[in-house]
Amino acid sequence: MHTENVRLNIILPKDQVESLNQIAGPRNRSRIISESIREYIVQRKKVELEKQLEEGYRAAAKENIALVKEFEAVDLEGWDEY
Repeated sequence: MHTENVRLNIILPKDQVESLNQIAGPRNRSRIISESIREYIVQRKKVELEKQLEEGYRAAAKENIALVKEFEAVDLEGWDEY
């Protein structure tokens, strides 16, 4: 998959740039930064999805409990009492 590249001018703390250079070298910094941003975006989307799912489950919980109570008598019908 080919995507169009855009040049950015960013400011980073000197110690981060030094660490980045040690890991990637000055010629691979863009690739490392791009991969890091991609991973950050994936993680943020995952967290947001989990938050939405939790909200959905909480919203449906009351309705689900009401349905269980509504059919409780039918579910227990024919069961021996212990």
